Amino acid sequence: MAQIDVNKAFVDSITQMSEHIEDAILYLDSGCTESFHFAGVFPVLLDLGVRAVCSLENMCALEAVVSWNAKSDPATKIVVITSRLLSDSHRYILRCLSTLGSIQHFSVYTSISEIAHSAYPDSPLGPDAFHEYESLLLQDYEELIRKCETPRRSKDIDFHERKNSEVEGWSHLSEEEVSHLGTPSSGKIFHEDDHYFEDARKTLVISVHHFPMIFCPLSPRVFVLPSEGSVAEAYLSTEHEDSISLGLPPISSGVPPDGDDVPPGALLTAHFLYHLAAKMDLKMEIYSVGDLSKTVGKIMTNMSSLYDVGRRKRSAGLLLIDRTLDLLTPCCHGDSLVDRMFSSLPRRERTSFYSHAKGSQTQLKLRPPILERTPLDVQIPLAKILREGASEINSQPLLKSIEAFLSGWDSNNSAPKIADLVNLCNKVCDEKSIHSEVFNGSLVSTETFRGTPYIEAILDRRTKDGAVLVRKWLQETVRRENININVKTRPGFATKAEFKPLIEALAKSQSSLIRNKGIIQLAAAILVALDESNYARWDAFISAEKILGASLGDSNQGLAAQIGDLIHKSILAASGGHSSRTESSQALLSFQDSLLLTIVGYVLAGENFPTSGSGGPFSWEDERLLKEAVLDAILENESLSKLKFLHGLKEELEANFNRKKLEETVEASPEQLDIDDFDDDQWGKWGEEEEEADSDKSKKDQQYDEMQLKLELRDRVDNLFKFFHKLSTLKTRNIQLREGKFDLETDDYDSNKGLLYKILRRLLSKMDVPGLEYHSSAVGRLFKSGFGRFGLGQAKPSLADQNLIMVFVIGGINGTEVRKAREAIAESGRPDIELLVGGTTLLTPDNMLELLMGDASFL
Repeated sequence: MAQIDVNKAFVDSITQMSEHIEDAILYLDSGCTESFHFAGVFPVLLDLGVRAVCSLENMCALEAVVSWNAKSDPATKIVVITSRLLSDSHRYILRCLSTLGSIQHFSVYTSISEIAHSAYPDSPLGPDAFHEYESLLLQDYEELIRKCETPRRSKDIDFHERKNSEVEGWSHLSEEEVSHLGTPSSGKIFHEDDHYFEDARKTLVISVHHFPMIFCPLSPRVFVLPSEGSVAEAYLSTEHEDSISLGLPPISSGVPPDGDDVPPGALLTAHFLYHLAAKMDLKMEIYSVGDLSKTVGKIMTNMSSLYDVGRRKRSAGLLLIDRTLDLLTPCCHGDSLVDRMFSSLPRRERTSFYSHAKGSQTQLKLRPPILERTPLDVQIPLAKILREGASEINSQPLLKSIEAFLSGWDSNNSAPKIADLVNLCNKVCDEKSIHSEVFNGSLVSTETFRGTPYIEAILDRRTKDGAVLVRKWLQETVRRENININVKTRPGFATKAEFKPLIEALAKSQSSLIRNKGIIQLAAAILVALDESNYARWDAFISAEKILGASLGDSNQGLAAQIGDLIHKSILAASGGHSSRTESSQALLSFQDSLLLTIVGYVLAGENFPTSGSGGPFSWEDERLLKEAVLDAILENESLSKLKFLHGLKEELEANFNRKKLEETVEASPEQLDIDDFDDDQWGKWGEEEEEADSDKSKKDQQYDEMQLKLELRDRVDNLFKFFHKLSTLKTRNIQLREGKFDLETDDYDSNKGLLYKILRRLLSKMDVPGLEYHSSAVGRLFKSGFGRFGLGQAKPSLADQNLIMVFVIGGINGTEVRKAREAIAESGRPDIELLVGGTTLLTPDNMLELLMGDASFL
């Protein structure tokens, strides 16, 4: 039997819809664009006959003629694929339909199923969601056309209609967009007929379909959800006693949410996993650990039927795990090259979603909260990496190419001067220029991998081994291109100095750059990760986390002292004052970094010293010192606006910081001789009393403002430490962790391998896992309720009996966790087991800090 491959399944699902997308203009929203990019299906789309692939949020009327030539006809077919709810994408879908007026067939594919649309909270669509949307879209299209034909319509009517539509949950076009559509559209340009729109309405066919295969395959066996899709953006918990963040499941208390309390994220995740399994012909045996995972498993089980179970499908085990069962693994900096790359490289900016950002107050109040996740698409600064070697390359051919290109666009003007072209080239190479986007690369480019699973291979390796493997691939590629270059390498270790010459050699030729884009971009990403600043900061985190872990063997007082020491060193980093080499490496960590380490320390303290203090794991004296250290660190930092517990104090903190900086500057300046010291007669001091009074008053006002700021900060810091107390009680409040340990009874067990590793090892060893629940299939429920009374009951299956296991972590995964999960499979002695790992998103430690301390937090 062929091995499972989520990337191949994605491409096959696209191929199956070839009849619908052939000869069509394809519009993708930001979530689908990210998903299609990771899957590498854009060349496949062109092979299937797609005219053009365009952005749904940034569409333009000129896109209707992008594929025209003298022998072709105007495009009459548009296909929109969205990763959002239809109500959220309605604004852009309507604009697309209205702008490109020559369309006869308009198809919409959404990754959210019809049942999920009707079950989603505050959804304007009912059980027959797709057919309802077809009629609603046609009605809005006709209404918009009438508005364009009669621009003098009453403003009162427009206001009431817009108000009613917003209450219903739809995001309609604004007045500016409607007035813009009133200009001649593409259809009117090519059809000079007053009855054009009336004919278009008669011939227009609108259809809505479900396309569930919208995910980001990081490798053939690892996938996450697109960051700007409805499934990833939907919140996973509401604000209550057991919740810590919108993007994380609540703490498991043994009472899973049910009915109206089910978060939208759990609902959409269940529907996504169910249809993903159905699309891949998998019959899932579902197991769950955690309250929210149990809810997701229950929803998936209720969706199954006898027909689904009875079909000939490959049997597989699905293990659902709550992220809140293990917060240490994503917060810590593990030995993973993939995690280092995603943490070091800049990310693409989020697409501004109009209905979320500019909706009316009524609409925003009715909408469920949206979680803004960081885009997965990293940006590799290839221009910056190759800039030093650019002077060695003859730039005259490039200048001539640009000159010919510009002359072709404007034949009336003379050719630009060579000096202007030199300035243009310099501007292109400037990383801050918008033109530098052309020279940026991306981490995943599967269409140029020559069949080599690059990311799949380095996911299995640590940082050192992964870098050596990529260097080997680079050397093989250089030999294949017949490029002569001498680079001194050391066996078993790869450095930045070894990567850069190899990358520059492959990138000198344009044909070589195109052929080997995948390995060049991967090597450039590693080059950024191996940069001294990024590498040293990651190692400083590892060192600090090891110190916190070693402090557990002493007492809670020693752990508190280590946390306070890290906070004090972050103050030194902010002021730039460190005296020794050992302190300089730890001074790389900022105050935000020290907060992340404080979270790690409190979680560790809660697991090892659960009953040390009345309100937390530390004594009152130790916690008071920690609060004072945090307060001092806040006052020493210029801007901490991203931290939620400091919202509303940005201006006050900046003013206080500037005032202290000014006072330090005055104290550091040489003492000025006062001329009054030599004036015995004290001439020229008229109004001295008034000036001194004003000076005293201003000092008192400053002292009062500073005192008020400190009092406000103390309240904020108290709330912050109450949140730390909640994180420290994860083990005592979590029923799964409280009932028993997940540790294996072996001497060489590594306690830092994470919860996923422990659960898989226990399951594959057929040991009991505390809190594990098996969700019976339709046949299992039939035996249990019907034939079971006649002694024909069905034995509870074991996950270890499956040859294919899919693990999905609700809340997100990271590269270290994937590597350790594969280690668990390898150590189990079962080479026949195939492991798929998925998660809501790919988490870096910075992402975890944003979830726990940013806008998504319930701090």
